[in-house]
Amino acid sequence: MTDLPDVARTDERFEIRMGGDIAFAEYRLKGDSVIFPHTVVPDAFSGQGVGKRLVEAGLAFAREHKLWVRPHCSFFRAYIAKRPDLHDLVHPDERASLTT
Repeated sequence: MTDLPDVARTDERFEIRMGGDIAFAEYRLKGDSVIFPHTVVPDAFSGQGVGKRLVEAGLAFAREHKLWVRPHCSFFRAYIAKRPDLHDLVHPDERASLTT
């Protein structure tokens, strides 16, 4: 894996910028939860672990702020579904979606 810039957080998304390309994971805060609706990783970032870094940054944010995770984005949901140790971060109403 190449050295990548740090993940930056804005009011609406987590981002990694490199050259003219940007990868991002959108998020919204709602009550006691953080919703992850959409993630975009350009082909220029392929195979570099960028998507993983965006998910990990989002989950760290949720932990730090004691928020439930609502993984509406298929990338977030698939990442979490493969890691049972992360299931406790997911809002109880949405945990069933991790096994379907």
